[in-house]
Amino acid sequence: MASTYKSFLDDDIVSTKTLLHENIPLTGSILSGAVYAGNNIKTYSHGMFQSVYDYPYLSSSANHLLDVSVGITSGSPGSSSSDSFITKKINIYNQMAQVLVGFDTTGSVLKFDTDGDQATGNAESKYNSAFFLNFSRLLVKDEIKKGSFELVLGVNSSSVSPFNATMTITDASGSANYKTNSPTGEYGILYATSISSGSAAGAAGKPVGLVYYQAGMAVISTAVFAQSSSNSVLTSMSGNLQGLMSSSYSVQFTNGTAVAPNIQSYFTSSIDNLGYGFRQRIQNLRFNNSTELNSTIHFCRVNHNDFNYSSNPTYLSASQIRVKNRVTDAPVSYITTVGLYSPENELLAVAKLSEPIKKDPTQELILRVRLDY
Repeated sequence: MASTYKSFLDDDIVSTKTLLHENIPLTGSILSGAVYAGNNIKTYSHGMFQSVYDYPYLSSSANHLLDVSVGITSGSPGSSSSDSFITKKINIYNQMAQVLVGFDTTGSVLKFDTDGDQATGNAESKYNSAFFLNFSRLLVKDEIKKGSFELVLGVNSSSVSPFNATMTITDASGSANYKTNSPTGEYGILYATSISSGSAAGAAGKPVGLVYYQAGMAVISTAVFAQSSSNSVLTSMSGNLQGLMSSSYSVQFTNGTAVAPNIQSYFTSSIDNLGYGFRQRIQNLRFNNSTELNSTIHFCRVNHNDFNYSSNPTYLSASQIRVKNRVTDAPVSYITTVGLYSPENELLAVAKLSEPIKKDPTQELILRVRLDY
């Protein structure tokens, strides 16, 4: 242990922050369950959401990727008294909204807003029903990188070939135009940046959802599946799934054979079935995560007359320095370790050099020690 201590000056300590990014690609085959015959999709008896894993979820090596659910506002046109799952869908929407959006001055839960200004009034467009993608912290890390989110959905009217027409959804302006009025931090608006073909082309450039960067959540309006470019929902993207599709719109929302001719009549189905149908329509999903690496850099300045003697007991033999052949020789030491101590001289951290550094009175050194956390 060192017998001599040297205090840091204010200029000797610098704090920095570095953002590390990792690309996260999620293929449609994983999200749909096609790769593992659905064994990587876990459903629950409560029927509130389903979980997607990167491997059959019963395996010890499986990693949780995300949860999928769907919600609807109470009293919206999409709600139906014949829907036995309506209470669960309303509860899901309210839970997500109160966490991600918050409450108004009367204590009522705010709705998801298309432009993020949270203004009220009849002219304001809200997402009355939406699919919710809750990504695991394993993927998101500290946050989703702004401007990196991209979701490609199949919006073709045929369930047999859903990807003959695709919609690309991105937060292209998120890096500069993100919002900060959410209880969970920053979020961006998702836009339908392109439609490959079909009558839904009128949706291009319109807001279709929200992505919450620190929370790791994506909210996708159910209106992305509207098939009529003249539909008012494609102008505001604020509507709900009920009543938006033509009778010819066919999407398979259950395993096996399609049992409903269109989404309109099938939105009263369970959250599991709706989640299954939504996942079947995902062609690709990708984003970059962010890891915030905070560092404190200590510049250990070793003057010419500092640390020329070793604290190793074997440095001395019969009170004589082993590395000196004559009394007139300059003392020599080899620095191998740097210890950082508290004001009470308690050892807090140890840094090891890759190789010993020779030190004698003719040399001055600056050792750079970085602590990451």
